[in-house]
Amino acid sequence: MPMTISEKILAAHCGLKEVKPGELIEPNLDFVFSNDVTAPMSIRVFEEAGGKKVFDPERVALIPDHFVPNKDIQSAAQAKELREFARTHKLPHYFEVGRMGIEHVLLPEQGLVLPGDIVIGSDSHTCTYGALGAFATGVGSTDLGASLVTGTTWFRVPESLRFVYRGKLNPWVGGKDLILYTIGKIGVDGARYKAMEFCGPVIGNLPMSDRFTICNMAIEAGAKVGIIAPDDTTAVYVQKRARRPYTVYQSDLDAVYEAVFTWDISSLEPQVACPHSPANVRGVSELGGIVIDQVIIGSCTNGRIEDLRIAAKILSGRRIASGARCIIIPGSQEVYRQALAEGLLQIFIDAEAAVSTPTCGPCLGGHMGVLAAGERAVSTTNRNFVGRMGHVKSEVYLASPAVAAASAIAGRIIHPDEIL
Repeated sequence: MPMTISEKILAAHCGLKEVKPGELIEPNLDFVFSNDVTAPMSIRVFEEAGGKKVFDPERVALIPDHFVPNKDIQSAAQAKELREFARTHKLPHYFEVGRMGIEHVLLPEQGLVLPGDIVIGSDSHTCTYGALGAFATGVGSTDLGASLVTGTTWFRVPESLRFVYRGKLNPWVGGKDLILYTIGKIGVDGARYKAMEFCGPVIGNLPMSDRFTICNMAIEAGAKVGIIAPDDTTAVYVQKRARRPYTVYQSDLDAVYEAVFTWDISSLEPQVACPHSPANVRGVSELGGIVIDQVIIGSCTNGRIEDLRIAAKILSGRRIASGARCIIIPGSQEVYRQALAEGLLQIFIDAEAAVSTPTCGPCLGGHMGVLAAGERAVSTTNRNFVGRMGHVKSEVYLASPAVAAASAIAGRIIHPDEIL
């Protein structure tokens, strides 16, 4: 029976020759992780289940990244709980402040999630790792707590949707624009519990950073996973990082998909998701220069070194608009060090932007950039629901690092060409 890449990965981890959409399965897991917000509940589930040790310390990670450096006493207590659990169970992959990063930037960078893996994390943007050709998905804290004991979980095998992108990308158009365009077309529930498989010549020409961005936001269309079959670009990224063997899977040419979407994106301009939905997408030229108060460049969606290079190219020799503020957050300590070595941080500081240590911070309205009533932000993050970044009467516009940086200089939402 022909199968998609997602079906092949699931079948292999169940010791089966094949699986079909709709079947209930219990695969073995390659990697399990959690963060400072969701792990405390998972730890309680683990302990209430009588867990004495995790299924494999080498395949578990704890990453405090949401409310750190600790913003208050409660967040300090949550981080402490992770630290103590990691110490008790001798977990080698516990990443403390100063050595950590935003989990979905950090784990691929560290070579801990790999092609062909099944990965679960108690964070919805776990689907990011599909960019490596892994079946990666977010689960609840209860399910994750059980998986810490068993090293397994359960899934219903998802139907697959195929997204084919053809044409040539215009300047300043990248992965963020492609996924916003896609969500705008199919809606926030258009891929509910499906596997979104991204392919076509445009995807094949994208760097890994853009692929991570695309798969990261598959959840914003309701998907179970977003996935891109590994190729030479993937191999170059993985081979110098992998800490263990891995298996590459490809979809069969005659694999069955629930639906296939094919788009020529040759005329696509930078896209912006307007309040209050990732599906409320328009081209940047349609927005008429909406005045903004804040810009965020970073997050698990766009906090990689390639994203910071784009922002620096636009910000170089310029300053943030009077009355606006720009906060830049490298996705990991490694990204921070690289940005420092390349002189990017100097560019940001000279432009009068604030540069933070790695943290999720403002993405979820936690800290480091919470919005007041009536304020508007352009953000390279992934969600713009009511109250997502602060007050319920604030507004968030989702965009690429290029649009975000250009808007920070202008103090209004603009196309990068208006700056350069």
